[in-house]
Amino acid sequence: MKVAILGATGETGASILNGLLNSTEPRYEITALVRPSSLKRPEVLALHEKGIKVVPADLSAPEDELSRLLHGIDSVISAISATSLLMQIPLINAAQAAGVKRFLPCCFATVMPPEGILKLRDTKEHVINHIKKVKLPYTIIDIGYWYQLMLPRLPSGRIDYALPLTLGGIAGDRNTPCAFTDLQDIGRWVARIIADPRTLNKMVFSVANNMAIK
Repeated sequence: MKVAILGATGETGASILNGLLNSTEPRYEITALVRPSSLKRPEVLALHEKGIKVVPADLSAPEDELSRLLHGIDSVISAISATSLLMQIPLINAAQAAGVKRFLPCCFATVMPPEGILKLRDTKEHVINHIKKVKLPYTIIDIGYWYQLMLPRLPSGRIDYALPLTLGGIAGDRNTPCAFTDLQDIGRWVARIIADPRTLNKMVFSVANNMAIK
């Protein structure tokens, strides 16, 4: 199966990349879509060493150019940054024109109603609605929060290297259950989900645990 990944060097994208690389059934042929300005970055050069095909992709380019990049691709997985979610719109249009069989938008976190709670979630819903509007086959995967986000930062900073992000605090009385997933598990689950025809045009909730933070 041929898969293209946008954001393969980010936290979520790297987990997905590793999950696809480690999959034995099916085997995945992976293409990393990378901004032209990032082609010489060390983490991008490291993709070549893993046997990943790296393709420069400017999301502001004409959609027919993007469509040519996706010709022959079975699934497109987006792990784009939270500040660039709307840049998925031209990629969605290009994927539809190229005949991509499945599109996974960047919706990997977190579980909440689609509108009126968090602006980030509102933006993701806009992207989801566009996918449905253009009739592009899709799978939406929600994994809750990373366990790694719950680790408190030490005043000494000794574990900062292990913290992908830090939260400013936890709202509420800490009695509300929340879904959690280990960052390293995301890729393994994605590799299984996109190989399952039952998940096409579905939202999949895939988490390791559901618990309150005491």
